[in-house]
Amino acid sequence: MSTRTSSPATHGPRLRKADGSAIRVLVVDDEPTLTDLLSMALRYEGWEVRTAGEGRQALTIAREFRPDAIVLDIMLPDIDGLQVLQRVRADGYETPVLFLTAKDSLDDRIAGLTAGGDDYVTKPFSLEEVVARLRGLIRRSTLAVAESSDPRITVGDLMLDEDSYEVFRGSDSIDLTATEFELLRFLMRNPRRVLSKAQILDRVWSYDFGGKSSVVEIYISYLRKKIDAGRDPMIHTVRGAGYMLKIAE
Repeated sequence: MSTRTSSPATHGPRLRKADGSAIRVLVVDDEPTLTDLLSMALRYEGWEVRTAGEGRQALTIAREFRPDAIVLDIMLPDIDGLQVLQRVRADGYETPVLFLTAKDSLDDRIAGLTAGGDDYVTKPFSLEEVVARLRGLIRRSTLAVAESSDPRITVGDLMLDEDSYEVFRGSDSIDLTATEFELLRFLMRNPRRVLSKAQILDRVWSYDFGGKSSVVEIYISYLRKKIDAGRDPMIHTVRGAGYMLKIAE
């Protein structure tokens, strides 16, 4: 089994298409247990899901189902995921594609993205991670709108606006770099939850970074200087486990 299971988690307001209909996702993988788990997690988001275990079957379903996003394994028993994507693109569909693969070399990542893929997750992965990545792809594709129109995340006196990219601690405006903003957003989306360095690297840096955990320590330090300086601390280190954001006590 190539996934780390966890209970379904809420990543913010549920997404639906602008016309109010459900997001459609096609999951393509030759491991039935994996497709079942992914389907469960995506249906929990309120999305409509179809699955396929082979590349040619996936193409047939894609042409009929017209998915809003595709989760696509590279290694399939007939034609590989790269060929599936090329044929989807040849059909004129610009559907966002999230690749799944057991391969983790730079060459494989580049091949998937060069072929027209939009993101990349290496097995083993968590269901929560796949859902979060898909939400990001779907939001960026402008196919969907959130059921809630409020873009603000609030934890105690800390507020982050996902639309305007503004951050306030109380009445004080805080200027953050793009990476600091993404790190803070991930922490605020998971208040009072311990997040490991590996989880933070995976979510904030994705495939764009080499994976050294020291970068997490550095950026946590940057955030503390901006968020907690001269105030009751909200960003806490849980020794040996990771970091947690919680209301100052």
